[in-house]
Amino acid sequence: MKPATLASLAYHAAALVGRLPWSWLRTLGDAMAWAWRRSDARESRVARRNLEIAFPDLLPGQREDLHQAILRTTARQALETLRFWTRPPAENLRLLRERHGEALYDAALASGKGVIVAAPHFGNWELLNQWLASRGPIAIVYRPPESPVGDAFLLRVRGADNIRQVRAEGPAVRQLWKVLKDGGAVGILPDQQPKAGDGEFAPFFGTQALTMTLVSRLAERTGATVLFAWCERIGPGPDFALHVEPAPPGIADPDPVAAVTVLNQAVERIARRDPAQYQWTYKRYTLRPEGSGEDNPYR
Repeated sequence: MKPATLASLAYHAAALVGRLPWSWLRTLGDAMAWAWRRSDARESRVARRNLEIAFPDLLPGQREDLHQAILRTTARQALETLRFWTRPPAENLRLLRERHGEALYDAALASGKGVIVAAPHFGNWELLNQWLASRGPIAIVYRPPESPVGDAFLLRVRGADNIRQVRAEGPAVRQLWKVLKDGGAVGILPDQQPKAGDGEFAPFFGTQALTMTLVSRLAERTGATVLFAWCERIGPGPDFALHVEPAPPGIADPDPVAAVTVLNQAVERIARRDPAQYQWTYKRYTLRPEGSGEDNPYR
């Protein structure tokens, strides 16, 4: 079968899951989290190692409690995302019970200087994408999966009105630069580890992490406004709060190390709001500083 056909089948399967009641999705997510822990799945192992790195002072019992909460939140998010991807955006956006900083984003967009939205892996960033698209066109940077089927699936589920997906590859910077110079908006997940040589090391939860310079380079060269944004879960039900905040001073510092240090500090501050909502199942620290003698901590 062609990738597009398989992606279509995957979409219809996701749509079936997305039609389940919210209470069923939560229960199914909790069962997934239990299975990850019981089988010592990749998600469980990576989250545990990240907690050892980022929260070394936690007591063993505290770390286990946070580990369980992270897996539960991660599993629930995976299922709720299937719903967001396969239900009308207008329906999904009704789950935003609180909206903080909408006017800030609208004013930045109206200024014509271009807007860079730095969206950490916190809460549900797919719901954030849909909110951004509701305010006007936006170019979203994404790292394509190795599988052509997975790539075709993402292009379909994120292919809503006003969303242009830009592959995080060679021509991406040129495409994003043009969008910003034309006064448009760009969305970037700033806490993805870049390839070796494509970033700078800066502290993240007390440990050096290779960090992308894309946000700071674009901001410095275009003069675009940088905002941080996220959709945070609130309450026991499917309720979310939108937050949009200005980036701290120094995000466009011409010194790349200084700029990514500011970037990581901002992401860390957001993640500390509720550590269970951050994506600790991602291998953030695989690449180590040259000459440090450190090994990949996930091996």
